[in-house]
Amino acid sequence: MLTKYGTDNIVVMLAIGIGLIVLSNFISLMWLKIPTIVLGLMLIIMTFVFFRDPIRTIPDEVTKDKSLVLAPADGKVMNIIEIEENDYMKTLSKRISIFLSPLDVHVNRSPITGKVEYFDFVEGKFLAAYNHESSDLNEQSKIGVNTHYGKVLFKQIVGVMARRIVSDVLVGTEIEAGDKIGMMKFGSRMDIFLPLGSEIYCKVGNRIVAGETIIAKIK
Repeated sequence: MLTKYGTDNIVVMLAIGIGLIVLSNFISLMWLKIPTIVLGLMLIIMTFVFFRDPIRTIPDEVTKDKSLVLAPADGKVMNIIEIEENDYMKTLSKRISIFLSPLDVHVNRSPITGKVEYFDFVEGKFLAAYNHESSDLNEQSKIGVNTHYGKVLFKQIVGVMARRIVSDVLVGTEIEAGDKIGMMKFGSRMDIFLPLGSEIYCKVGNRIVAGETIIAKIK
């Protein structure tokens, strides 16, 4: 299953890939024919890897306990720190940073159930996503959700390869934990800011899965 968020890219990449394979039929020189076929096949494979959208099963306990926080993105936990969040929560918070490689699923999901109260898209730099400064300096979408247990902010942050963010949320709407909210294309970073008293269930280095891995509980 491919994501709707990448339809424009999918059409272009598949068209180019198929076009290269068709073109190879008209090339007689083997040293040129084989690379053309390989390049076409690689583009087709990359399309299905980058834009896959696998079915995810939301844990039953999350539907019963709205204080539980789901992973908003696939990837590896880079760091967990206490830091001031000055855009929406405007207080000291706990931040969990997730790094997405180009091979990770890039469809993002809401980590929590609540009402979207804040959204801001900020143009910026394209530093490597694992660079700690990227959370503040890189191009990003900021989404603030008010829950029954406190405010939560999460950021879709571009990296060196990721140059486009898709955010499918509207201020004033209610979202459920696990709902699809957009994607970051071709490798990036997701930061989630939680109330300071939250209990963190993940550790630095853990691999987590969007919509399935429970990463915290808001106290």
